[in-house]
Amino acid sequence: MTLSKSRTSVVAVAACAIVLSGCGAGQISQTATQQPAVNGTLAWVGDPTSGIALRNVHLRAPQTADYVRPGDEAELLFVAVNESAENGDRLVSITSDIGTVSITGDARVPAGGTLIVGTPDGTPSALDTTEGADTVEAAVRLGKPITNGLNYTFTFTFERAGQTQVNVPISAGEAPRREAAVEAGAEADTGGH
Repeated sequence: MTLSKSRTSVVAVAACAIVLSGCGAGQISQTATQQPAVNGTLAWVGDPTSGIALRNVHLRAPQTADYVRPGDEAELLFVAVNESAENGDRLVSITSDIGTVSITGDARVPAGGTLIVGTPDGTPSALDTTEGADTVEAAVRLGKPITNGLNYTFTFTFERAGQTQVNVPISAGEAPRREAAVEAGAEADTGGH
């Protein structure tokens, strides 16, 4: 009797496991197509299996008026991941109709490696602890006004992977909101009363 009860229990548990595992069969996971919660956008340059993946591409341009004025400078931040395990690549240029982009530092992307341009807010730079490391920066000298809530087109050109256009959003960064800055200025004018 004990042997038959244990056999029945094993069969019941196995049947439940089969039924429950079949519930998701053929379904698309809700998280399969979700993008990470980052400030920027994602793009590919060249072949997705051997080209460059551009991640978290965004401008950092703290905005204290209706727009960021021509002549001001904004930072272009992103991560470039080389999907090729055999061939290195190099960022040759970045262009945009909103201004002139200047790149400083060693813009090579080693085979299977990563190029980090700029340091996102709240993220300590891994380069700070690496002796002799070169920080890569991309600065945009604005020729046109830009504002939060809009995307701006940038063309990224790599030596091996080629080029692609990316619609880049603006992140205001960790600067205080415009309303908070105005209130702080009003308090300073009245002596805090």
